[in-house]
Amino acid sequence: MPPFQKYPPRKHFTTPKPLNKEMVFGVQAVMETLRSGKEIDKLYVLRDLGNPELVRLAEERNVPVLRVPSEKLDRITQKHHQGMICFISAINYASLHNVLSGVYEQGKVPLLLVLDRITDVRNFGAIARTAECAGAQAIVVPMKGAAEINGDAMKTSSGALNFLPVCREPHLGDTLRYLQESGIQILACTEKTEKTIYEVDLSVPTAIVMGSEEDGISAELLRKSDQLARIPLSGQIGSLNVSVATGIVLYEAIRQRLTAG
Repeated sequence: MPPFQKYPPRKHFTTPKPLNKEMVFGVQAVMETLRSGKEIDKLYVLRDLGNPELVRLAEERNVPVLRVPSEKLDRITQKHHQGMICFISAINYASLHNVLSGVYEQGKVPLLLVLDRITDVRNFGAIARTAECAGAQAIVVPMKGAAEINGDAMKTSSGALNFLPVCREPHLGDTLRYLQESGIQILACTEKTEKTIYEVDLSVPTAIVMGSEEDGISAELLRKSDQLARIPLSGQIGSLNVSVATGIVLYEAIRQRLTAG
């Protein structure tokens, strides 16, 4: 296993996009946007609207489709939306397979983040900033139930999202199995265990799973993880902001890798 080392600054992973979240609405405009290949963050569709072609295109592009009542669409825009609104993502999502292949080809020890049900945009941006500084190679998020990667996320990340790949996966359970088959241990950071993060070997290829402050990590992902570990707390509050907790775990991994090297 190659020792952990500091690598030269990374080039931009993708060309930065404008920080303002671009909204497209109307049947024809949304359909053409889907066909254009632009990265779409999510698509809101009127709950009872039938459009097989739209659904097919969205599935082919792995675009999350949210069926919502007309009141939701009307709150987003007062213009004639014709029952559908989509938002263009502020980044281009990466292929997890390509990211992982590149990491191994460069002789690096994989260090990935998997975010389960973390929907707060500013928390996501702060996590991305810390992950990029710590040398993590990618953040993995679910197709549904993840924070919007918009201007606020870009700003909070201080530009880290221009360098750090984000992989959007349909099913995180399947993703964990793929990572395990690729030689990566899965560490779930949870209070539902007695073992601490200081008792786990993080110098080996590792994907760290972090859950939301409200719901934690889903039971499915906990079952599929190789290791469960907690951050020891001595105060009265008994919990940490998820971006702070993520930083603690990442830098414990860095400490171990520097020591091992």
